[in-house]
Amino acid sequence: MAMALRCLRALPSLLHRSSFAVARGLPRAPRGCPAPLLEGCRQCVQQMLLSRQLATKKAKGKGQSQAKVNISAALVEDIISLEETNEDMQAVIEALKEDFSRNLNVRTSPGALDHITVMTKDGKFPLNQLGQISQKSPQLLIVNMTSFPESTAAAAKAIRESGMNLNPEVDGTVIRVPVPKVTREHRESLAKLAKQFTNKSKEALRKVRSKSITQVKKSKNKVSEDTIRLLEKQIQQMADGAATEMDKLLAAKTKELLG
Repeated sequence: MAMALRCLRALPSLLHRSSFAVARGLPRAPRGCPAPLLEGCRQCVQQMLLSRQLATKKAKGKGQSQAKVNISAALVEDIISLEETNEDMQAVIEALKEDFSRNLNVRTSPGALDHITVMTKDGKFPLNQLGQISQKSPQLLIVNMTSFPESTAAAAKAIRESGMNLNPEVDGTVIRVPVPKVTREHRESLAKLAKQFTNKSKEALRKVRSKSITQVKKSKNKVSEDTIRLLEKQIQQMADGAATEMDKLLAAKTKELLG
């Protein structure tokens, strides 16, 4: 009798907790989980949230070619860092922007030669660390190699092989770099080079995606197939978004180069 009274006294509290859980939509620990009500173990709660998310995306994706996936990074931090994956993809995009800015200019300026790498007996160095670059006229750049005269020939070779359609002339420790006229042929050549840079960047992007997916698959014994599938889809969407941004950069640069 006493035990029955104690149970009746506890009933309102239990009912209140149960109704609160339903109203809030909180996940309950699955059957067999040793954790108490509303305090499900971390792995159980994580798995239930991911499963619920996958079911929601599938439902929304009916009749559509591809459903949008957006996983909370905190839920899968033990499997993969989506933030690091995104940073790696953005780094590829930034590298492409840098290539466009340095190598693909219709008008050649002193700054366009800064990045050229010169191979010397002491190693590789940027041209602007070995010589003083200036513009004597719109059609002529000057590279003064007085500080490192022994690297003059190597600097001239690096300029000639830079892919910028430049033909330097050496006069002692001074390198004269005539700037070619901007022809239609030159513009089209730069546009093709922009396409090559973009394809190379997309290849680097695919490597980032493959590396991330491989990392996810290593957890297949720890998490469900639904979780693996959801993460793969998320990574693919991130890669697709980065590739789309690259295509936009290419289109804008091509338009700029061709005029």
